[in-house]
Amino acid sequence: MTLIILLAIASGMALSAQAAINGQLGEKVGVIESSLLTFSMGTVITGLLIFFFEPSYDATLLTVPKWQLAGALFGIIYMIVMVAAVPKVGVAIATVATILGQMIMSLVIDTQGWLGNAPIELNYWRIAAMVCIACALVCIYLANAQTQKVLEAPVTKENMTNLIKDPKYVS
Repeated sequence: MTLIILLAIASGMALSAQAAINGQLGEKVGVIESSLLTFSMGTVITGLLIFFFEPSYDATLLTVPKWQLAGALFGIIYMIVMVAAVPKVGVAIATVATILGQMIMSLVIDTQGWLGNAPIELNYWRIAAMVCIACALVCIYLANAQTQKVLEAPVTKENMTNLIKDPKYVS
């Protein structure tokens, strides 16, 4: 179980790197084109993985319940929103906001036992985790707002003097 958790953390790190790269690409070529590149590369690589490594299953994409195919649409929404959001709000806010949304929905799915999942009782630990993520989002947002305020301040002799006197800017 520890290995799976570590792999999930690594995949989350990869998603943040992907968001940063695709955000920059999306600003240059467009949000939809950047998303198309990601899905095209994903299709080719996934196809190769299926061909060489996927074991045989009883069900196919044509025989599973059709509602299960809807999961693919959510990946498109995620990709397009992240490519558009990252250049405007930064990787940290976009990622933590996404994680907060994931937490809210995952707690509802777990608690209600939706989509074929076994119900898991909502408890104080789960609520505390969601509150911590919400607090992280607020803290990152406030930090960004403070930095933006400093960057937008008019350049005056007084501002430059205060900046020079501030120990965190002096090396």
